[in-house]
Amino acid sequence: MKKQLIVLACLCLSACSKVTMENYDKLEVGMSQQDVKSLLGAPDACEEKFGTNSCIWGDKSSRFIKVSFIADKAVFFEKNALEN
Repeated sequence: MKKQLIVLACLCLSACSKVTMENYDKLEVGMSQQDVKSLLGAPDACEEKFGTNSCIWGDKSSRFIKVSFIADKAVFFEKNALEN
């Protein structure tokens, strides 16, 4: 019974993920960081280099959406392992 509850909980959590192709398709160049956070939730990690702030939602080693911002505006998007 405990194992079944764990499996059910994992399925529910994965169904609630905002890291989807549908949400990736909603991203637009020029969106503010707050607009992207409203769509995808809080990022799992952010890194700033050379004036670019790159944030990642999901697991960088598998399924993720990465958005790069310059001056608080989205300029580049990257995705991995998203299904339609």
